[in-house]
Amino acid sequence: MTAVAGTVRDALGAATEALAAAGVEGPRLDAEVLLAAATGWERAALIADPGAELEPAAARRFGEAVRRRLRREPVAYIVGRRGFRRLELAVDRRVLVPRPETELLVELAAEVRPRRVLDVGTGSGAIALAVADELAAAEVVATDTSPGALAVAQANAERLGLAGRVRFVPGTLPEGERFDLLLANLPYVAERDWPSLQPEVTQWEPREALLAGPDGLDAYRALFAQPLPAPVVAVELGQGQAPAVAQLVRGAGFEQVETRTDLAGIERVVVGR
Repeated sequence: MTAVAGTVRDALGAATEALAAAGVEGPRLDAEVLLAAATGWERAALIADPGAELEPAAARRFGEAVRRRLRREPVAYIVGRRGFRRLELAVDRRVLVPRPETELLVELAAEVRPRRVLDVGTGSGAIALAVADELAAAEVVATDTSPGALAVAQANAERLGLAGRVRFVPGTLPEGERFDLLLANLPYVAERDWPSLQPEVTQWEPREALLAGPDGLDAYRALFAQPLPAPVVAVELGQGQAPAVAQLVRGAGFEQVETRTDLAGIERVVVGR
């Protein structure tokens, strides 16, 4: 797409058409988000004034952003941020783009109201930082095996003023510590499902944060094979995995097991107590 200074209407129309032709889902929304980032205007302002003229520099920035989206790079990586709960998180290719369904884990924490929380596989820090933001009395520890992910999460904590509320630790389970609640969003994509995923996932997001063996359960088998340092655990999972994960949770000694569905009706979280 060539960057030509024109009106908001022209820019959005051309970008939406190009993105739709490339098979991008939600091309109009993506175009609006990218144009807002390129101009520094709010999306509402763009929609309210479609005849507004674009500055040439903003048009060039928008054209480059659209070219990146045409290569199926996620919008969150292009603009460098993604909203999650009340927070705006910086994200790049070192971490997964936070998903709305992951908010179920934060909602559970709000119900349990734990004093100490462990977030395993924190990635961008979305879960840990949202819990710290919404539960002022909670002490939060977040772990990840990826140094790059921990760097992103720590930077988010500092920018959001939450660095004093969340402690980041390399690895999986901190030694010698106990918690009231363990939350985990570990890799759960089955190798057989990889070819069917969108290119935004397979070409751009960190593979090691997604794939977990032939059936997608290797990471959770490893987690529940060791003594867990909390009386309540909640884990996010993929479609159709709830029965197998619930069995793992019971096998780890959690007698009360329940599942929670996301807005699409998919069993997305298994809780053990």
